[in-house]
Amino acid sequence: MTDRGGDGERIDLWLDVACLFKTRSEAQRACRGGKVDVNGASARPNRIVRPGDAIVITRGAGRRQTVIVRGVASQHIPKAEARALYEDRTPAPTPEQLEVRDFERAYRATTPATTPDRRDRRTLRRLKGRPD
Repeated sequence: MTDRGGDGERIDLWLDVACLFKTRSEAQRACRGGKVDVNGASARPNRIVRPGDAIVITRGAGRRQTVIVRGVASQHIPKAEARALYEDRTPAPTPEQLEVRDFERAYRATTPATTPDRRDRRTLRRLKGRPD
């Protein structure tokens, strides 16, 4: 079903080249997970995108990024040139959304995600009733 002819490119490759995802495998995971829609339909990683296609990417915390494909490239190009491959039509966040985002960042900053050291692990084991 993949059409390799014409002026299109695989969506997983295009998302990587356009710097919308860090790696191609990350873009593939997003496509397989239903996080990427092309022209209103869920896109598999082998979907061909062409100029004019509308892509909606669901990001964390329910945010949705909308881009319009302006060009295709099959190899990595400098980031400044990669930004010319799409037009970002994502609406600006509302003041309430910005406030919630700032609150979440502040909360994450106060609760470091560290693993317990040896002493803490032993204490946890004792609290759970397990022997050392």
